[in-house]
Amino acid sequence: MNDARRRPAYPAYPGYDVLDKRNSPSWDDATRAVIDERIGTADQPAWCNPDQWRTLRALCAVVVPQPDERPRVPLAALVDRKIASDKRDGYRNARLPRLQDAWRIGLAALDDESRRRHRAAFADLDEAARIGMIQALEHGTLTGDAWQDMPSKLFFKERVLHDICTTYYSHPSTWSQIGFGGPANPRGYVRMVFNRRDPWEAAEASPGDDAHAARENGRAR
Repeated sequence: MNDARRRPAYPAYPGYDVLDKRNSPSWDDATRAVIDERIGTADQPAWCNPDQWRTLRALCAVVVPQPDERPRVPLAALVDRKIASDKRDGYRNARLPRLQDAWRIGLAALDDESRRRHRAAFADLDEAARIGMIQALEHGTLTGDAWQDMPSKLFFKERVLHDICTTYYSHPSTWSQIGFGGPANPRGYVRMVFNRRDPWEAAEASPGDDAHAARENGRAR
């Protein structure tokens, strides 16, 4: 994962920053308030205790390795805020406890499994050992008593992947990376046909045409 995170890469949307749309017709006051809260989230816990916080940070770093060339998303803090708010999805597998209980059990169980397998907390493992633990989590081969009958595979699929990945892709820094304009409220999107974009959307670049895309992005703001 280190190689994938650090390999040289051209910017797919050079010169594009979704926050340039903040005071444009694309966003209204409600949109700005939601986004300001996300980018203003302090990188510290509101729900996790110290042990849970260390485990959650290490877990987020494995599931979504963040590139070094962009501002980092405070991913663990944003996931922690979701857990703290107890804002649920409106549905869940009956074998999975409620949001806060699932995370409380899952983080403790992952740390317990790590100590039994590696004689160290999950947060203290090297990257290879962490990845091995997450692969075991994904395949459901972590079955210790600490799971309290919650299937580890289900926790990985419906809490770890769901909560971490959706949170990462809800942050403006990630939007800029993927060329997303954010929730276009009230402007909306017009050109919905495949491979067409509205004038205010980002233009994707290819290696060698960064300057052209940057100019296009400048016109799209």
